[in-house]
Amino acid sequence: MGVLVDGVWRQDDFGAVTVGGRFVRPPTRFRARVEAGGPYPPEPGRYRLYVSHACPWSHRTTIVRKLKGLEEAIPLTVVDALMMEDGWTIPAGADPDTDSRCLWQLYVKADPHYSGRVSVPALWDRKTGTIVSNESEEIIRMFDAWPNARGPSLRPPELAAEIDALNAEIYGAVNNGVYRTGVATTQEAYEEAFDELFGCLDRLEKRLASRSFLTGERITEADWRLFVTLVRFDAVYHYHFKCNRNRLSDMPELWDYTRALYQVPGVAETVRMDHIKTHYYGSHRLINPRGIVPKGPILDFAAPTRRRIPVAA
Repeated sequence: MGVLVDGVWRQDDFGAVTVGGRFVRPPTRFRARVEAGGPYPPEPGRYRLYVSHACPWSHRTTIVRKLKGLEEAIPLTVVDALMMEDGWTIPAGADPDTDSRCLWQLYVKADPHYSGRVSVPALWDRKTGTIVSNESEEIIRMFDAWPNARGPSLRPPELAAEIDALNAEIYGAVNNGVYRTGVATTQEAYEEAFDELFGCLDRLEKRLASRSFLTGERITEADWRLFVTLVRFDAVYHYHFKCNRNRLSDMPELWDYTRALYQVPGVAETVRMDHIKTHYYGSHRLINPRGIVPKGPILDFAAPTRRRIPVAA
């Protein structure tokens, strides 16, 4: 792992992003928008999306890209599963636009004096040679509003306030909460994050007992933002990040809900458990020093679900 300091790559570790033993996620730095009439209009083929199949923040964008039918409009570059001393690396030939072999090289092309974390996803503008955005929330909303995007809006106006409130709760306690649990460097910080995580999961379990999805019978942005953490939970977070009060598969509503989302047409092919497990267990050597990747658990996301899966998500 590492960090850029004024355009120079330096080695680093999780300790640089903990304060008082508590994990603090650095803010994203590229926050422009693709929109009609702006400096980055939504032109077909103009943008390339850099992602990791292992990363839940990237996974949000690949799901929405798939559901919205944007595969041809927005080509994809997938980084290697392992993230070691050079950070995220790019397979040979996978980056025809800049020929970068490390993601940090792409960041330096966008800003020669960039300082900060080098993260995925990153939406690259092939025309101007810069990163438009590395903020997953904003990228998925750009994709949702892309010209000729398929399906209904994932954040309809009548549900926007409810979706935003759910996102805020789920981000802090669950999406980021598993990291706050797994990367904590004091017992107090670990237990604080652990209790918030499972408190939120208990509330979601109760909520989903009376509805199919978070806002009712319609799948929204909030569901996909939660799904990317849940689909990794038993394979990674339960063991690797010590989120072990119980498995997700021990929570019947959340487990059924996760399977239903997995079975939405097109979603299963975005879930790469090989990349997920290789990355977490192999890259996080401070947590798993020998880098051994466990063979289990066996998870059947295709098992029948009681929820009705919409044809158009």
